[in-house]
Amino acid sequence: MAKKSSSRLVIVESPAKAKTISRFLGEGFRVEASFGHIRDLPQNAKEIPTSVRKEAWARLGVDVENDFEPLYVVPSDKKKHVTRLKEAAEEAGVLLLATDEDREGESISWHVLQVLKLRKDVEVRRIVFHEVTPEAIEEALAHPRGVNEDLVKAQEARRVLDRLYGYTLSPLLWKRVSPGLSAGRVQSVAVKLLVDRERERRSFVSATYWDLAAQLAADGGRFEARLESVGGTRLADGKSFDPNTGQLKDKKRILLTEAAAEDLAGRISRAVPWQVTAVERSPGEQKPSAPFTTSTLQQEANRKLGFTSNRTMQIAQVLYEGIDLAGERVGLITYMRTDSTTLADRALSQAREVIRKIYGGEYLPKGPIRYKSKAARAQEAHEAIRPTDLSRLPQDVRSYLTDEQYKLYELIWKRTIASQMLPAKFERTSVIVTVEDSGKQYEFGAKGRAIIFPGFLRAYVEGSDDPEAELGDKETLLPPLKEGDVVRLEKLSHEKHTTRPPARYTEASLVKRLEEEGVGRPSTYATIISTIQDRGYVFKRGNELIPTITAFCVTTLLEKDFADLVSLEFTAKMEDSLDDIAEGKNAPKDLLTRFYKGNSQHPGLSARVDASEVFFPSVLLGYHPETKEPVVAKVGKYGPYVQIGEGGTGRVASLPDKTPPEELDVATALRLIANKEEGGSVVLERNGRSVTVQTGRYGAYLEESLTEEEKAAGQKPKRVSLPKGVEPQDVTKEVAEKLLSLPRSLGVHPQTGEDLQTAIGRYGPYLRHGSEFRSLESWEQACDITLEEAVQLLATPKPGRRAKTAAKSSVIKDLEGIRVMNGRYGPYVTDGTVNATIPKSMSPATISREEAERLLEQKRSKKA
Repeated sequence: MAKKSSSRLVIVESPAKAKTISRFLGEGFRVEASFGHIRDLPQNAKEIPTSVRKEAWARLGVDVENDFEPLYVVPSDKKKHVTRLKEAAEEAGVLLLATDEDREGESISWHVLQVLKLRKDVEVRRIVFHEVTPEAIEEALAHPRGVNEDLVKAQEARRVLDRLYGYTLSPLLWKRVSPGLSAGRVQSVAVKLLVDRERERRSFVSATYWDLAAQLAADGGRFEARLESVGGTRLADGKSFDPNTGQLKDKKRILLTEAAAEDLAGRISRAVPWQVTAVERSPGEQKPSAPFTTSTLQQEANRKLGFTSNRTMQIAQVLYEGIDLAGERVGLITYMRTDSTTLADRALSQAREVIRKIYGGEYLPKGPIRYKSKAARAQEAHEAIRPTDLSRLPQDVRSYLTDEQYKLYELIWKRTIASQMLPAKFERTSVIVTVEDSGKQYEFGAKGRAIIFPGFLRAYVEGSDDPEAELGDKETLLPPLKEGDVVRLEKLSHEKHTTRPPARYTEASLVKRLEEEGVGRPSTYATIISTIQDRGYVFKRGNELIPTITAFCVTTLLEKDFADLVSLEFTAKMEDSLDDIAEGKNAPKDLLTRFYKGNSQHPGLSARVDASEVFFPSVLLGYHPETKEPVVAKVGKYGPYVQIGEGGTGRVASLPDKTPPEELDVATALRLIANKEEGGSVVLERNGRSVTVQTGRYGAYLEESLTEEEKAAGQKPKRVSLPKGVEPQDVTKEVAEKLLSLPRSLGVHPQTGEDLQTAIGRYGPYLRHGSEFRSLESWEQACDITLEEAVQLLATPKPGRRAKTAAKSSVIKDLEGIRVMNGRYGPYVTDGTVNATIPKSMSPATISREEAERLLEQKRSKKA
């Protein structure tokens, strides 16, 4: 009988985490990474085993006739990792499963066990920790447990549920809307939220109202007051109007027109005295926010740092898994997928010590502040996101971090410290200044807010990176005033106001809404937002998330026959059901049967799809002013388009992909159709050819007409996209002449003998020298740059990069087996097998090994 091995194998998800943990463990430990999930449902027909390929359920990857048994396969790109893990397990006497402590991590551990098929003498232990530090690992090793089967079942049920939802509904979208679209249990609900908000904006009717602003002076200083009431009747404000009609809701309010406001300002500007008739002071208090959860971190990083949810989680992952600090490698923050606001006792003690040292004892409450999670079932990790060591100040680690890593660490540190400080105290002041004219009293109001004690605001002010600088913005100071004081009018102006439609969602506000409604889980928000953009349902303009016409059509289709599946209530209840499975209260089979097969009272998804009516959704824009036919926007094989009635020649036109539905109306649609029918609006005639402005799926462009001979020969017309910032109505004869000169040959480079050419591409104007490309500042520069200027530009090294050579890639730096390269198409990282492009948000010069590993892993996943 072979002697039992004493070596211990530790398995984690990522190589970065493995590298950090291996430094904490002594001899006798081997740490390996699974590189995420090692098994999954088949992603394509090729992955389905031949033994079940002919089964009716094979396409789903779930045996719906056998208790919804999932069909798991090892993807091709994971096989080498499985082989490595099996080899390592052969030599191990103890297996320590150290994946993350959430459903996903528990599932990975379970799948590893299933695939490894360990010897009977191998001891299996599950260890969990919320931070990658020596103390946390030591504590985890001292308190192992088994794999939580209920969490595994809940994750499996979620995966199967999502597969049944997506693979059953998506084919319906392909037939009724457009090929390649997808539906998702949470994704489709998120899209509906965005569509509903855009519908509100489309139906919104703005209203205009006027008021008066008085600039007043008292002995202690100047202040502004606004007219609030006339003879005891209040003026209309922005909340006084019906958003669907633009009409005044409260008829008792006074609605000032421009003429009335101007006349009133002229009359009472001559009236005296302006007297303070009421002063009211009241104390106020603002408590600090709780430490970060996954969703609040994503929201705040989006608001303050401009990070997307996905980018925030990528950076947080690196900070959690480990950073090299002068020879010491340690995780800087706790686990970043959590909906708990709890802080460990050690963190509470550290926070109080840091506050006492940096801000003083007067900022400390009597005891630690303990927050209660708002989530009804905080079921991810069990502590808030915080620094692993609060005495490690942001400035202490700045030199070891990239700019993005530093900003996020600083944000987390400040929020954690502020959460344990005393509330800020204010004094609020309300003042009424009254003036009388023709027997009527006109009351002007002013409000002030003075900070009495800054409290936690010394450490953290939401929406600012510099609390000290922004502290003043929290105050609106009024001069010292008392009833009976007479103030001087310096200026009285009448001002126009227009009501605004409800704001579009940003990533921050969408995450907040999803969490409030109980839709999805913290670990899924970043993926959801990325997915709906990647699938063409949403695009960003600034920080706004704008749904596309495709999103409108898909939502309309799902609302018609599957309204419950895109409702907030149903989706939240589904999350509760999954939580019940995680807590061992329900069996997955019951939930999946009810959802997919249904019962006599409620048919399941499969039957509902079969019974759904043939319906091709569209967005009604209005009716043709002459024929009264409906004018609609639809989506087809080649993208979105507008159509009059039943369509046909001269009644259809392509619609640019990124057209905000709110800005699309009948007039716009008819103009697009007319321009297409007329060949576009003519902006230039030259050499017997017409140059027109056209609008296509990818935006506006110039097109030069062909001669009859060229048409007969099958030639294609010359087209030039309008550059960013140039609207169709801005195209003059001169602008058209310049743009049509592109692509433009400048001549031959005096040293290389290669042609130099300028043009406008997908990413803007550029200069081309053989296979080397340089971005230009503007499209005008592309039209005007000389050969000499181009040669000089090429001689200047690119900012932050080494100059490229056309022949081969150059090495920027080496990261212990991973190289950062400068290639023909820009910077990338490579491990010798896989190449991954470095995004523009990262600097090739400062990219860390952890970030490089993550980019390579993402590329491998995409290939799979």
